[in-house]
Amino acid sequence: MIDQQTRQAMQPALIALETTFNASILTKIDDTAFEQQQLELWIKRDDLLHPVISGNKWRKLKYILNHALSIGCNTLVSMGGAYSNHLHALAYAGQALGLQTTGFIRGERPRILTPTLLDMQRWGMELTFVSRSDYRQLRHYQNWHDLPDLNPGQYWIPEGGAQNLALAGVAELVHDIAIPYDILCAPCGTGTTLAGMIKAAAPSTRIIGFAALKNAAYLRADIGKLLDSPQHNWQLNTDYHFGGFAKTNPELIAFINGFEAKTGIPIEPVYTGKMLYALYDLIAQHHFKPGLKIIAVHTGGLQGKRGFS
Repeated sequence: MIDQQTRQAMQPALIALETTFNASILTKIDDTAFEQQQLELWIKRDDLLHPVISGNKWRKLKYILNHALSIGCNTLVSMGGAYSNHLHALAYAGQALGLQTTGFIRGERPRILTPTLLDMQRWGMELTFVSRSDYRQLRHYQNWHDLPDLNPGQYWIPEGGAQNLALAGVAELVHDIAIPYDILCAPCGTGTTLAGMIKAAAPSTRIIGFAALKNAAYLRADIGKLLDSPQHNWQLNTDYHFGGFAKTNPELIAFINGFEAKTGIPIEPVYTGKMLYALYDLIAQHHFKPGLKIIAVHTGGLQGKRGFS
């Protein structure tokens, strides 16, 4: 819910879009292994927010979009891969808000566009394919006006929405949790969602991020840069990347299929699937003290499953 003071600062088009969203509920996962250790695992169902702009994609984009609208920008420019959840959500949001969108896509243009790219193109996004070296260069530009050669009215959004404004939207996710809990978990790509959770959660809460990519230790420094001051209640687990970003193996796929069959909750293998596998594995190793209540954030991005079919 948007409080009255915040609503007055929000752009009308954004308020109208958010009124079409669904509630993000909490679902308890029943499992005898959890009961035996006196643990509770709950899923924060941010995947239910919207069929397209779901999970942390919306949380991170909300106040970025509001800023772009408030300063009169007409074009959103960002970057991502051929299955990017971020660009997919941005293209849809741009169309819904009457804004033009441009996406810099990592790598050469494929002979056949992915379903994700086709969606983005259908929603009006201009697709610009860039070399991997040029793509890495784009990561240096963090502020909305940083990108060289931006035209008047264009607004730059860094990869994954990794910008300070994104933290306010993630904070709303944390404040939306109405039950007491001890541990809050999320999968990590850029670390922006984790930074927002760290800032918004009570200092007594333990925050755990699960890196979705290999060699992700650098994320600790990136997360630190997004925080106002050093925080000591969080950790980044880098042990469950399954070989790298968007990499899987039969064990992970089997876990996801089993989890979906048992709970009825759809998950994908890039982010949420890896986090939940990690939590189940850590619980099996008796990593957590008995009596704790764990909440795992479902960050949406289910459209990305199409890359594994």
